[in-house]
Amino acid sequence: MPDVPATTIDVIAAVVRRDGKFLVCQRPPSKRHGNLWEFPGGKLEPGESLLTAAQRELCEELTLKVTEIGEIRFKSQDPGSNFVINFVDVIALGVPKPLEHTRVDWFTMQELLELPLAPSDRQFAEFLIRESLYG
Repeated sequence: MPDVPATTIDVIAAVVRRDGKFLVCQRPPSKRHGNLWEFPGGKLEPGESLLTAAQRELCEELTLKVTEIGEIRFKSQDPGSNFVINFVDVIALGVPKPLEHTRVDWFTMQELLELPLAPSDRQFAEFLIRESLYG
């Protein structure tokens, strides 16, 4: 197990699924993990709940309205950082518009594995495949 930094920052990764496809976003080239694809979300502010963070982040980044979230499905320490990524099922309304990302699109579970995903997002996509096979 890799060393976990003393101070960690919780991040929500919203797992939005419609018609059997998952919403993922391509990061801008100038940011950490630039040009890689990720599940949308962001850092939790102090005292913020996962629901509030999902509502704020998906509205700010994609103009989506989050109506409901589930429990944490998967947790991953982002390699080389103090971010702990919490993957959470999210129900969101609206058509995503990329306000902070280069692109947004919908992909099947199998198609996710063909994308250049950020490290934690790749771990989660592999988890989804294992879960669907061995559930």
